[in-house]
Amino acid sequence: MSTRVAIVTLGCARNEVDSEELAAQLSKDGIELVTEPSDADAVFVNTCGFIEAAKKDSIDTLLAANDLKQNSNVKAVLAVGCMAERYGNELEKALPEADAILGFDDYDHITAKLNEVLSGNRPKAPVPQDRRLLLPISPTARSEQKIAQPLNRFRLDNKPTAPLKLASGCDRRCTFCAIPRFRGSYLSRRPSEILEEAAWLGQEGVKELFLVSENTTSYGKDLGDITLLETLLPEISKINSIDWIRLSYLQPAEMRPSLIEAIVKTEKVVPYFDLSFQHAHPEVLRRMKRFGGTKDFLTLISNIRKLSPNAGIRSNFIVGFPGETEKEFEEIKIFLEQAQLDAIGIFGYSVEDGTEAAGFKDALSQEVVDQRVNELNSIAEELMSQKAHSRINSEVEVLVEANDEDGVTGRIREQGPEVDGITTILDSFASVGELVKAVVVGSVGADLEVKTK
Repeated sequence: MSTRVAIVTLGCARNEVDSEELAAQLSKDGIELVTEPSDADAVFVNTCGFIEAAKKDSIDTLLAANDLKQNSNVKAVLAVGCMAERYGNELEKALPEADAILGFDDYDHITAKLNEVLSGNRPKAPVPQDRRLLLPISPTARSEQKIAQPLNRFRLDNKPTAPLKLASGCDRRCTFCAIPRFRGSYLSRRPSEILEEAAWLGQEGVKELFLVSENTTSYGKDLGDITLLETLLPEISKINSIDWIRLSYLQPAEMRPSLIEAIVKTEKVVPYFDLSFQHAHPEVLRRMKRFGGTKDFLTLISNIRKLSPNAGIRSNFIVGFPGETEKEFEEIKIFLEQAQLDAIGIFGYSVEDGTEAAGFKDALSQEVVDQRVNELNSIAEELMSQKAHSRINSEVEVLVEANDEDGVTGRIREQGPEVDGITTILDSFASVGELVKAVVVGSVGADLEVKTK
């Protein structure tokens, strides 16, 4: 019998793509992919290392996978992904329950590493490094190092939505974020690769493409054309089997009129803006090494809604950043009340190793951070509920994602996958992947209730 492997994916949609690329490598080498970890000989846990809560979840998942060795066929547990890359040898010492800690450089030889572990050996864990130093400083100089890659992906589910990676890495230097250090500098994929993968996903039954990267608005800058996304979107929309195209993680400071117009006016691109505001007070944003503030962000939102009045807009906010005063915290409330966002994520600041902010001296107490998170969460939930309620009587299109004992559910064009609200179809038995035209008749919190037209 062939070796059976299960891959458990944590974290963001970019990790989902990484898992499916690992799955393709393993499948090509004769490894059988299974869904349930308890049915596997080896379990890969694709970890997340973004914030403390994600790290804890990753460790808990690794420990749970290790427990399967007691009453199943599981013989090995391997950690991959961001936390494995970021903490490598440190994690190896602290977590002996993981039979291997593998870094990004191990991905091209993933089957050999797996066989090594199943043979009773423990590969050397990666030593953390600043991966930004692996590429030229000049973005355009990186294009010379790009080599066209063959399609290398194996779908691990049959959902009608799939992430499609536009780029990897990030060139921004936000003081709270460690991602550029362990993900590396920004590197765009070539349009031909993206189009080939998009067409393949369509053939696999995908109806919605979720374009992901650490910073989608920078796509093409290292290829010599910062507006390349505006020409790529119409090309993706020509793929007949794809119905929706959604963009993620847009930097407000890099939003340009041509990109807003491309999102709103390109056929199949949904009117959805995932804008990374992070805060609203200009002084806090400067300490974060970011740009803008309430006035600039409201202007951006106004410009979007002039072209698409009902556009879905979401954002995340960091509360309790070092030195955040009560007045600066209040600024987020003022902004949220005026912005009328569809989805709002609130995160308490946590110290991240290797970031500039880790050295800031004016850290707030955890008690103050938690109090502000709870307060802002309450406000955000009420505002999201009001925004959802305002959509009652509007005509929408729903992508069906589930049809089970809980009913028929999905999302409208203005709702993103996983992190936003969901939509329940009250009078339909539509199939998963079907697009249904409906009218919003009610709301529950950020979720919508619709009836078919």
